[in-house]
Amino acid sequence: MMKTLSSISSFAVSLLFEIMNIWNATSNFILLGLFNHTGAHLFLFVMVPTIAFSSLVGNALMILLIHQDARLHTPMYFLLSQLSLMDMMLVSTVVPKMAADYLTGQKSISPAGCGLQIFIFLTLGGGECFLLAAMSYDRYVAVCHPLRYPFLMSWQLCLRMAVGSWFLGAADGLMQAAATLSFPFCNTHEINHFFCEAPTLVHLACADTVVFEYVMYICCVLMLLVPFSLVLISYSLILAAVLEMRSREARKKAFATCSSHLSVVGLFYGAAVFIYMRPKSYRSANHDKIVSVFYTIFTPVLNPIIYGLRNSEVKGALRKCMSQCATLSHD
Repeated sequence: MMKTLSSISSFAVSLLFEIMNIWNATSNFILLGLFNHTGAHLFLFVMVPTIAFSSLVGNALMILLIHQDARLHTPMYFLLSQLSLMDMMLVSTVVPKMAADYLTGQKSISPAGCGLQIFIFLTLGGGECFLLAAMSYDRYVAVCHPLRYPFLMSWQLCLRMAVGSWFLGAADGLMQAAATLSFPFCNTHEINHFFCEAPTLVHLACADTVVFEYVMYICCVLMLLVPFSLVLISYSLILAAVLEMRSREARKKAFATCSSHLSVVGLFYGAAVFIYMRPKSYRSANHDKIVSVFYTIFTPVLNPIIYGLRNSEVKGALRKCMSQCATLSHD
C-alpha cells in the first residue's frame, strides 16, 4: 500500500515538474479579445462591465439577504447562495482581465495565468452544472413531496450536494488545465478569444490531441449532459404534478416559474454544450466568443433575478433590509 502511494506521489511530482518545464519554455499567450476599437464595439464594451457590475451587485445582495434573514435559512436558499457565489467568482475571473486588455492594449497572459484561469473557470462552470441539478431536485421534492421534504432534503444532504458540486468542478478544472498546458505549442501564441478556454487553447497545440479531446468529450457528457438530464427529469415531474392542480391560478404561476427556470438553465447548459461538445472541424472562433458571453456574463446577471428577486420570500427579505437601513439612516 505504501509502495503504491509512493509511486503515485512520484508520478504526480514528475508530471508537475514536466508541466512547469513546459510553462517555463512557453512564451506568453496573446488574447485577441472580444472587441475592436470601432464606435459600435466601444458601446458594446461599455455594456459588458455594466452588466458584470449589475451581476456582482445582484448576486452579492442575494448572499447578504440569505445570510441576514432567518426565514431564508433553508436548503433551497443555501444552494441559491452557492450559485450566487459561483456567479460572482465567474464574472470576476473573466471580465476584469478582458476589460484591462481592451483599455491598455496589453493583451498578453502567462502560461501559469492561463492555466489558473482555465482551472477557476472550469471549477465554477462545472460546479454550477451540478449545483443547478441539485437545485432542481430540491424544487422537485418541495413540489411533489412537501410532507417528506425535511427527510428527502435534509441539511446533511444539502451540504453534501454543495461540497460535491465544488469538488467535482475543481477536479475537472485541475485535470483539464494541467492536460491542456502539458502540450507543446506552435509558434503562434495568439488565442482568438477573450479568456483562456481549454478547447480554444488546444487548437494551438503542436501535438496529437485526439486522445485528450476524446477524454474531454467524456468529461463533458458527465459534467453537462448528466446534470442537464437530471434537471429535465426533475422539472418534468414538477410539471406533471402542476397539471394535476385544481387551481388555474396556481397552475399558471407554477408554469411561469418553471419556464423561467428552464430558460436560464437551458441558456447555460446549451451554451456550454455548444462550446465543449462540438467536433473540432465545426468550430468557429467568432461563434465561440459570442456563445461564451452568454454563460460567462449574461447568465450570472439573470440568476439572481429569476431565482431570487421574483421570489416573494426574497422580496420580503429585501423590503425588511431596506426598512432597517432607512431606520438606521434616520437615527
